[in-house]
Amino acid sequence: MFNPRDIIDLIAANVRQSRNPFGVPSTRFNTWWRKMPGFTRRPGEALLFTGLMYQAIPYIEATTRYLERLEGSRWADYLRWARFSRYLPGSLPGRGLSFLTSRAEKQKFNGILQTICRLLTKSGVGFFYHPEMDFYSGILLYDLGDQEGFEEHARFVVRNLKLHGVHKIITVDPHTTYALKELYPKYTGETFEVQPYFTLLRLSAGGGNGQGPVAIHDPCFYGRYLQLSEGPRQVLRDLGLKYVEVRNSGEFTSCCGGPAESVSPALNREILDRRVAELKASGAPVVTLCPICLANLLKAGLAVEDLASLAGRYC
Repeated sequence: MFNPRDIIDLIAANVRQSRNPFGVPSTRFNTWWRKMPGFTRRPGEALLFTGLMYQAIPYIEATTRYLERLEGSRWADYLRWARFSRYLPGSLPGRGLSFLTSRAEKQKFNGILQTICRLLTKSGVGFFYHPEMDFYSGILLYDLGDQEGFEEHARFVVRNLKLHGVHKIITVDPHTTYALKELYPKYTGETFEVQPYFTLLRLSAGGGNGQGPVAIHDPCFYGRYLQLSEGPRQVLRDLGLKYVEVRNSGEFTSCCGGPAESVSPALNREILDRRVAELKASGAPVVTLCPICLANLLKAGLAVEDLASLAGRYC
């Protein structure tokens, strides 16, 4: 395991500099919307707020590959100098880290966001998107115990949203949802009307009948802390898709280990192996609705798909 302080300092420095954990200009990796003409206008009053989480997964994966090589080696203690060394991912120029990521991975996770837009439109939801209003939530700073850094960043995001007159927000991942819905009111005193996208979907069966069941992996924030596990199940029922419950689901769901990657890839693997065993016991392909869970379970070799991608195929 790396020294958590070194990880926290590196991430906090990147967030202060670029408003995301990688030190990469957001304009370089937040590009999914360019193929969705019309969504930068304001046909609805709710802002689609991605929190840059789906877009970040290819960068998380590229960074983790380097951390895995360093962990347990004599070079691990030198991570604190990452911002000054050209050999470590945290210090690579934004352009360089961007080139280290997989184009196919970028397209895959951008495609999920594009599908979410189509599902919302099909459901008659009035919303808009603008990249200048969309920022990383800062949730990893909170998770790692840097409450001061989290609060500073949260206040920056809130100021930006209020400047643009945003009151209603549609989120697409559990980490951002929890940050905006529960943490921002506590740390900034400002409250927004926050709804995860899947609670707004109004879809009907379109080919799902007769398909085999899927096993649901509930993300921790949706299952344990926000009690929103019924939402994705309703989406599956609306599409005529069957599902099976796995051991430790809903508010008692087991973590996939993904958030631990930043501190210890080895710890992540240990937690991941336990959750994979529970999911495999269902005998069904897995569906989840968190980009971190999706990437982590894919890494374990599971047949797993994002809820939006699954829904997009049947409606």
